[in-house]
Amino acid sequence: MPKPPTNATRLRIWHLAIAFLIVVKAFAMVLSARPCNAQQPNVLFIAVDDLNDYISPLSNHPGIKTPGFERLARRSTVFTNAHCAAPACHPSRVAVMTGVHPSKSGIYRNLFGAHGPRWRDESPELKDAIVLSQHFRNHGYHAMGGGKIFHTLQWTPGDSQNDPDAWDDYRGDPLDPISKDWPRPKFPQHQNDGFQGKRPLNNHLFGAAVIDNTPEQEFGDHLVADWAIEQLNQKFDKPIFLAVGLFRPHIPWEGPKRWFDLYPLESIQLPDCQPGDLEDSHDHGRRHWHKWVRDNNQWPKLMQGYLASISYVDHQVSRILDGLDASPNADNTIVVLWSDHGFHIGEKENWEKFALWNQTTRVPLFVSLPQRFTKNGFANQSRTNQPVTLTDLYPTLCDLAEIPTPPQCSGVSLVNQLADPNAVRAQPALTSFYFPRESAASHAISGTRFRYIRYGNDFEELYDLQNDPNEFRNEIDNPNFASIKNKLRNSIPKQSSINRSVPTDSEFHRGRSRKNSNKSRK
Repeated sequence: MPKPPTNATRLRIWHLAIAFLIVVKAFAMVLSARPCNAQQPNVLFIAVDDLNDYISPLSNHPGIKTPGFERLARRSTVFTNAHCAAPACHPSRVAVMTGVHPSKSGIYRNLFGAHGPRWRDESPELKDAIVLSQHFRNHGYHAMGGGKIFHTLQWTPGDSQNDPDAWDDYRGDPLDPISKDWPRPKFPQHQNDGFQGKRPLNNHLFGAAVIDNTPEQEFGDHLVADWAIEQLNQKFDKPIFLAVGLFRPHIPWEGPKRWFDLYPLESIQLPDCQPGDLEDSHDHGRRHWHKWVRDNNQWPKLMQGYLASISYVDHQVSRILDGLDASPNADNTIVVLWSDHGFHIGEKENWEKFALWNQTTRVPLFVSLPQRFTKNGFANQSRTNQPVTLTDLYPTLCDLAEIPTPPQCSGVSLVNQLADPNAVRAQPALTSFYFPRESAASHAISGTRFRYIRYGNDFEELYDLQNDPNEFRNEIDNPNFASIKNKLRNSIPKQSSINRSVPTDSEFHRGRSRKNSNKSRK
């Protein structure tokens, strides 16, 4: 005779039943949001480079001025616990645009010297991957892109991992999408003159300066925003997928004077730091950057440049929202805004990214749905702390557009959280990276309160973000957290890909000299 179910079994059945009802409700809401024979929703897909959580709808760094992001937050679901798939531009963007997580593809780091989608040859998992924009094209959309969507840099013309075949139209040259847009200030002296030691990178790239030799409306992200507004105001015989890549606040922190004027040097507040913070932490290998900054008293100046760059790009976001609201597409457009990773301005003696702490991996993520969705119960103007990985965006957009999700996708749709911000996600967020001189990939697991990191050298960290948001105390040996440590540890991929390298025999490899590659490695 079978044994009656235990209370624990009954509870699991109850939770599964509730989860199933939430899924059914969410998909019913998607279906009811689309009247019979109505056009599929347009998608405005905005990527912002190197934008961390300083913006006012998230951590709200003292003195930050980001009215554009506040405006978007008021009409969106704000995912306050969203994380990149990898803390570097190339792997993060490939993961978003293919839906394949780095732990599966093996693309953990930036790989330079490409002229086209070399990532298809970098990883066997990506050889036949369908790019997000191409997938929408395959299902009746007109796909357009502009600015930085796949990895490229302001100072590396022609070094781009974009896939031109994934778009119907692309602003300018899809394999050199931004380098012509950005003038540089004139520097009267060598970057190391007057400073102690050697400044990181070359040609003043790690620095902050006003661009005063070109009118603001004639360069940079302003031009990309102009182009996006033009596309939004055109009439198409198909729904549109419009990807807009904004480059600031990526270095160099150079821009119009009026954005620097928002942040007088005497008012700059530096991030919270603690002496000896890295004594119980993994060594990220970039402390020499912070030493140069401290030795030369450049921390306030660089923070000013980063904040000015954030406000500059915030203005471009606001302009794009103005263009959307005034366009014929205003009532039928999904808006998604995301950043490729977080960013350090001296936290944990780190600058830029290339680490696995919360400051490095937490990203802004906004999803704004048009009125026909909100009329059917979707929750714009809401916030959720459920853990999200950016690879979840691909299946989410497929669900909202009612098109199938390709089997390549690693992520899980966010439709449940768009319908109910309190809906619990079973899986935590996963961020992966490969540190030099380690034998395996490193992984960070983010839940709603705790964060666990296991490095390729088997070093472990555990942080209680509720009581220690700056991750000053590694709680890995705290017996009170043993159960949560084991739970998060079990979320580490059982098998993760080896680290992939540059395939020099790829048709999309153009190569760069070792000298230049090392100098400008970003």
